[in-house]
Amino acid sequence: MPVDVSLVLSPQQASDTNKVLNIAISKSGVKPHQLQTAVIIRKSIDARRGKISFNLGVRVFLKGENLAIDSPVFCYSNVSTKPEVIIVGAGPAGLFAALRLIELGYKPIIIERGKDVSTRKRDVASLNRNLELNSDSNFAFGEGGAGTFSDGKLYTRSRKRGDINRILHALHEHGAQDEILYEAHPHIGTNVLPRVITSIRKTIEDCGGLFIFNARVDELILSSGEARGVKLSDGQTITGKGVILATGHSAREVYFMLQRQGVLLEAKPFAVGVRVEHPQSLIDQIQYHGTARGQFLPAATYALTSQVDGRGVYSFCMCPGGHIVPAASHVGEVVVNGMSPSSRNSQWANSGIVVEVQLSDLKDFANHNQLAGLVFQQQLEQLAYSQVANGVKAPAQRLGDFVKGVTSSNLPSCSYHPGIISTPMHKWLPQGISSRLREGFTQFDAKMKGFLTNEAIILGVESRTSSPVRIPRDFETLQHPSVKGLFPCGEGAGYAGGIVSSAIDGERCAEAFARSISKRD
Repeated sequence: MPVDVSLVLSPQQASDTNKVLNIAISKSGVKPHQLQTAVIIRKSIDARRGKISFNLGVRVFLKGENLAIDSPVFCYSNVSTKPEVIIVGAGPAGLFAALRLIELGYKPIIIERGKDVSTRKRDVASLNRNLELNSDSNFAFGEGGAGTFSDGKLYTRSRKRGDINRILHALHEHGAQDEILYEAHPHIGTNVLPRVITSIRKTIEDCGGLFIFNARVDELILSSGEARGVKLSDGQTITGKGVILATGHSAREVYFMLQRQGVLLEAKPFAVGVRVEHPQSLIDQIQYHGTARGQFLPAATYALTSQVDGRGVYSFCMCPGGHIVPAASHVGEVVVNGMSPSSRNSQWANSGIVVEVQLSDLKDFANHNQLAGLVFQQQLEQLAYSQVANGVKAPAQRLGDFVKGVTSSNLPSCSYHPGIISTPMHKWLPQGISSRLREGFTQFDAKMKGFLTNEAIILGVESRTSSPVRIPRDFETLQHPSVKGLFPCGEGAGYAGGIVSSAIDGERCAEAFARSISKRD
């Protein structure tokens, strides 16, 4: 059996992989003639006290032992002549549903409203220069989904939903870094993720799967209460054995389409707020207790939460060494999000700071029924745009000024490339959001002394934390309760939140589809 060794090392020791492995081998007691290899299986930082250390786990293999003891085996065969399944959306839920369908012997047809990831890069670059917004190809839409150019973090708490190990190994097999297999908070990075996505597409296509880009679904093809296919905006119809709907949380047109066709929807809680940005050096100083980060420590992160007037206020999608990016998907709206490259080496740290929105908070939108939260979200993004009315430039305010209720006379430098404009965000944000954010920031400063400072800046609005709509599905079959053959999936359906949990849900829906077919047959 392999020997597992636990180590507590200094940052300098932990930065040298060969040194880590040699220390573990020595501690394991395995003799040189017995040794096959050693691999890191776990790594996390402990910065809770003044002395910062790394906790590592290393697995030492003896000669003749199976190195793939914990590695899943993926069996991708040719499915070009197999029964076809329609997948709407090429984000992580859709892509991993496709991979799993191939393993199960079905041909996936992936329909994506946006462009392939390489072509999409040009539209994202244009958006960063505050040029034209392509409503079908941007930070939200296109191959890889919203996560492709919005950080690529792989951490999830959804460990009861499925096999996280399978997702991480599949990403690794398609080109992601070794570190994602053992770091406590794995991260691919926006500079690496596009080529991982391209590799996944190649696997799907090599096995006979089909991608249709620049294709917006305008209608479900329903027959006798069953989903038989989809109709595209160009009039083309595509049919199959079932439809996996994996469109992401920004595809508002899909919700309106489903409502128009009488498909049951549900309103759900979500969260909105702002994105805050600090100098990374300040966050390092706070989190590392005044210790200079130097070359052996990563850019420091944080996770903050509090309760203010019965609503949660918390950090979301924290991006150390990152940038704030324009995430709007419709003209006349402003939305911001965060990302980090794999090196996490920018001079800024940013995070969404958001407030819970419960259904009881949406009384003014009650006439929109199940889409009340969606309309609230849309109007908030339009309100943000009205403060600047200039492409995707973002309204901004110094953090200290926001809490004091003072309009900022000037703004610090910022990572947001399209540009920022000083506005009184404390006045125009909805009162229930603004007041809770101001108190939340005050509480966060008590936890991280120095967090509340005019060196920091807030940008608005952070409104795409999760879908404000859930598409119901049966607990066991994962099918919509009134539309058989329709499998709502991932973030857009309200069942995931991030790359890994969405990918897991995609696999689950593929497996549920296969079970439904076997019962029919």
